[in-house]
Amino acid sequence: MAVSKIPERISRLEELANNLWWSWHPEGRALFRMLDYPSWRLSGHNPVQQLYEISQEKLEAAAGDSSFLSLYDATIVAFDEEMNDNDSWYTTKYPVLRQKPVAYFSMEFAIHNSLPIYAGGLGVLAGDLCKEASDLGIPMVAVGFMYPQGYFRQRISAEGWQEEEYSQLDFNKAPVKQILSKDSRKCLVEVQLKDRMLQIGVWLVRLGRVNLYLLDTDIEENKPEDRQLSSRLYTANREHRLQQEILLGIGGVRTLRALCIEPSIWHANEGHTAFMMLERIREEVARGIAFDKALESVQNTSIFTTHTPVPAGHDIFSAELIEQYFQNYWPSMCTEWETFLNLGRYAGSDTFNMTTLSLKTTGYRNAVSQLHGKVTRRMWHGLWPAYTEGEVPIIHVNNGIHVPTWIPIELRQLYDKYLGQDWVARRDDIGMWQHVDDIPDEELWRTRRVLKRKLFHLILERAQQRWAQGETTPQQILAMGSLLNNDALTIGFVRRFAEYKRPDLLFKNIERLKKIVNDRWRPVQIIFAGKSHPADTASKKLLQHVHTMARDREFQGRIAFLEDYDMHLARYLVQGVDVWLNTPRRLQEASGTSGMKAALNGVLHLSVPDGWWREAYNGSNGWVIGDDVVYTSAEEEDKADAEALYSLLEEEVVPLYYNRNRNNPPQMWVSMVKRSISSIVPVFCARRMLKEYCEQMYLPAARV
Repeated sequence: MAVSKIPERISRLEELANNLWWSWHPEGRALFRMLDYPSWRLSGHNPVQQLYEISQEKLEAAAGDSSFLSLYDATIVAFDEEMNDNDSWYTTKYPVLRQKPVAYFSMEFAIHNSLPIYAGGLGVLAGDLCKEASDLGIPMVAVGFMYPQGYFRQRISAEGWQEEEYSQLDFNKAPVKQILSKDSRKCLVEVQLKDRMLQIGVWLVRLGRVNLYLLDTDIEENKPEDRQLSSRLYTANREHRLQQEILLGIGGVRTLRALCIEPSIWHANEGHTAFMMLERIREEVARGIAFDKALESVQNTSIFTTHTPVPAGHDIFSAELIEQYFQNYWPSMCTEWETFLNLGRYAGSDTFNMTTLSLKTTGYRNAVSQLHGKVTRRMWHGLWPAYTEGEVPIIHVNNGIHVPTWIPIELRQLYDKYLGQDWVARRDDIGMWQHVDDIPDEELWRTRRVLKRKLFHLILERAQQRWAQGETTPQQILAMGSLLNNDALTIGFVRRFAEYKRPDLLFKNIERLKKIVNDRWRPVQIIFAGKSHPADTASKKLLQHVHTMARDREFQGRIAFLEDYDMHLARYLVQGVDVWLNTPRRLQEASGTSGMKAALNGVLHLSVPDGWWREAYNGSNGWVIGDDVVYTSAEEEDKADAEALYSLLEEEVVPLYYNRNRNNPPQMWVSMVKRSISSIVPVFCARRMLKEYCEQMYLPAARV
């Protein structure tokens, strides 16, 4: 970035652009939007790119614009006050714990679309948790991977097949800073992989008061194949995956040591990160502590969060592969091979399970919803055979969303007016949210319609852009939602495409669905969006099936599939649809958070009783599909749930939405929206979640 071109009067624009604090503070977003709106849009709301490409004339004009300077000064004051706040929730409540940070390890982080190093819900949760840690003043450092090729850009062919496009991140236009060693080398630490030493570089991302360190193997000293190790997220190659997890766990610990960061608490987000416990055991042994005592010491300060309720979803490696990569490592832990292997062995198997390793090397363990807690304790009961299933030491902490990230300015201003100017700081206060009832129906409905129009404008704009590129058929433009009607009831099915999520459940009875969506007086529209894993052929076929339905003329353009789902599109969807549909197979959704974001924005939830909805549904804040029955076959479950879904749409959802006078809001619908907001937001927000982590796990771990 050519920093010299920024006038002195507004010189701190660069500092603001390189701290993603701006992304969840409205004054920060407004500042860069006001600086130059066209470049703000063209950059994808990326102020680093905006400043990199903006002309000198526009910067000089901004430095002389009194309105811009007023907003600039107010934003700088707000930024400095928060960054230097010594009276945050954490420092006030736990002053003795503020000296050493929490280290949070995750395979992916979804912070903002300007940094595409995430694939789905796990990354979104990690990003939301880090932002909330900054807001609460929790001293946290996070460790993950810099994926210069990120996940992938999704394109749908004329035949409806997903095509993956990868592009290289331009570091000059991203909110990242490379950390150099004391001798100005890019390599910061080393990790051995078999017979070679791998060099690891580190990038820094600032998230308010939280620092996120991203590991990178694209270092000149590494072999070409090793330089690609951290290039992409979630490779299908098992050995490649093991190498990445070694780098994240062992390399992540060594990175923090090289930066002279000494955490008091270590939090592992999923089993991908578990090797960080092994590295800390090795460090303890190197200091002269016996292996058993070293293991106990690491357990006492480590937290593990699992998100995977099905056995097939856990990372498992063969014993032979583990031996190849750790034959020079486990001797340094002063233990035997069998003892080392047993750390990851479950029920006498000959494989090494990363979740087993995580559970055995941590003292605090949690699932992410009440139902997931029961499933997880049942799944891992074998590790604690002397306990009853209910006594298995795995608690649950419900997932939650970072409210400031997912709320638009229109709704934020409405909440300011009726909940109080301090509602954002009190977002986990259940009593405060009862004042949602004070919002006049007309104002809430008007705001919802504004958000819906913004979504439809984006959809049409994206379709026009693709048409202008000259490589799209009319059928594809139809499938992109070009004929959607702003006034029709709109349902969103938006999530990672996977078989267990059943994106095709709506199409079990196509003729019945056509009658629902094509009703002349009460039309219904359904928007799909989501990516299939590049190696998951079965889910790609499901996606193709949905896309085929979207191209079917008999649906009259009321089925749409929006390609290249990312955080930017997600915001418009969770804010703009009317109903959020969720249809996973029972006991296969650990929690889910997209429906929480939708509820925050006044979108009603329609879901099977799984994950977070199992405990959030209270009979009047949305709809539940089917019941808690565990079916004997997938076919039986699909048949029952499809019937229940069609009936709900026909008898409850659609009539409730259209039950109104022409010029008035649907009062019963708006009443349900209010009950949804007040009952869901304070309970399923990241502020509540992180406070529970502090009180139930961080605090006990820090007191060891």
